[in-house]
Amino acid sequence: MHINSTILSGQGILNDLHYLLEEREHVLFITDQNIVNLPLVSDFIKKVQDTVAVVTLVDDVPPEPSHHDVTNLLNKMKISNADLVIGVGGGSVLDVAKLVSVLCVKNSNVTLELLLDGIKPTRRCTSILIPTTAGTGSEATPNAILAIPEKCTKQGIISPVMLPDYVCLVPELTISMPNHIASSTGIDALCHLIECFTANISNAVGDNYALIGIEKLFNSLERSVKDKTDLEAKLNMLWASYYGGAAIAHAGTHLVHAMSYPLGGKYHIPHGVANAILLVPCMTFIRDVAVDKFSQIYDLLPDADLTLTKEEKSHALVNYFRDLVKRLALPSKLQELNISPDDLPYLVNAALDVKRLMNNVPKKVSKHDVLAIYQSLL
Repeated sequence: MHINSTILSGQGILNDLHYLLEEREHVLFITDQNIVNLPLVSDFIKKVQDTVAVVTLVDDVPPEPSHHDVTNLLNKMKISNADLVIGVGGGSVLDVAKLVSVLCVKNSNVTLELLLDGIKPTRRCTSILIPTTAGTGSEATPNAILAIPEKCTKQGIISPVMLPDYVCLVPELTISMPNHIASSTGIDALCHLIECFTANISNAVGDNYALIGIEKLFNSLERSVKDKTDLEAKLNMLWASYYGGAAIAHAGTHLVHAMSYPLGGKYHIPHGVANAILLVPCMTFIRDVAVDKFSQIYDLLPDADLTLTKEEKSHALVNYFRDLVKRLALPSKLQELNISPDDLPYLVNAALDVKRLMNNVPKKVSKHDVLAIYQSLL
């Protein structure tokens, strides 16, 4: 898959985007209520409004949006004559912006219902994606994830056509993230990188993205959480997140994400939190078939003990993940999220039904295996 996005990064980059707005007639600006009033964002919106004749502002994208939410948004805005989509926010906002970029193409018959049915779009209007969290990597993936409440799960709409023309990585936009959001989204990025690197469909291109991203994340995640003013760490986390998304575009996630989808779809647990809970048991499950790759990952730790054997490094990496989740003060048990043993049968069946991701696991996974992983979190 080719990622042809132009990447613009660094402090103050929002001040240098005037040339992207020239000759635009109608801009769709998509964000959410947590982001729209940030001074940097409100200033940017004003610049867009001062430059472009028609600007439609959508500032109420909900977290973890469902297909009903997107339908309601589409019904509220006039999208048929837009020629530029700008998405500023976390993964939910960016996913919606990607969907809108293919749904607002002039003379297109593509609808959200058709996309959910598997129809692939062939065109989109120009798009700019600006992440405000460092985790989902949505700006680099061909995926848009929507909740399907009728089935208590989520569905991915996937097409390289949705990849944006421009990505802006602006470290000062991530300063406002609360620590628990910075921590959980950072773990989400880590899961993208680790899962893509160890998936049975991994490849040299995706592996390269993953290793670069993992090294940046190991050196920056805890720094970025502890010190909101550390813009170097913030920018490195944005790049780690981007590389995680690029790895997804070339490979794919597997067990952690397959098992976290039902937690988000039915119980509305934030995606990064669900991934954080599942990271250690899922990595423990695949460790024996991923010793070489776990060893490579371990070597990227700032304080790695390079005298260990590969087998020892693989165990040490899992222990590092366990300690990292604790240091970031993220939940490690399902009861902390009000999930009880009675919920396990549903969770097991729903996770196994995420076949797109389960097929990527580097070893065979049985129903008993999935149940045992969930049970280990009680």
